[in-house]
Amino acid sequence: MSEHQLLITPQTKVGELLKAYPELEGVLISIAPAFKKLRNPVLLRTVAKVTSLAQAARVGNVSVTELVQQLRREVGQPDFDTAPASVTAGSGAVAAPEWFDPGKVTKSFDARRMIDSGEQPIGRVLSDLDKLPSGDIYELVTPFEPAPLIDRAVSKGYHVYTRPLAPSEHRTYFFRA
Repeated sequence: MSEHQLLITPQTKVGELLKAYPELEGVLISIAPAFKKLRNPVLLRTVAKVTSLAQAARVGNVSVTELVQQLRREVGQPDFDTAPASVTAGSGAVAAPEWFDPGKVTKSFDARRMIDSGEQPIGRVLSDLDKLPSGDIYELVTPFEPAPLIDRAVSKGYHVYTRPLAPSEHRTYFFRA
């Protein structure tokens, strides 16, 4: 696919976008500082390959529609006029969901150091979730909302609640009844 054939949509993978339009890296970073991590070649080869713009928008805490519109305008594509992809239920919620009880957190993993070194915790977290007893809650600490991981966990039947505590600290809770 040549660079001028890639139509930018919420489903476009970040890696695919930057391969077709490398000049958009700076635009992404200007939209959300969380995207600075894209300069890490390991993240670019791994996470960016599987992360859609819809997921990246959640990580960057920006509107997916505005993100796609701005990227499309930068490369001369027409405005995006369809509804954005839906956000995972419970993700970014203001109030904790009914199932959330801090006393039921039986395992906690702080993945910030791992992510900062260019590694991705998705394999470890999914393995941990497979071993999580029903009714228990798993806590994951990351520097941003781990949208691709959340989507994978939801597809496996987990309920997810994400709570941003600081610009570089998000706590994500996974639960299966």
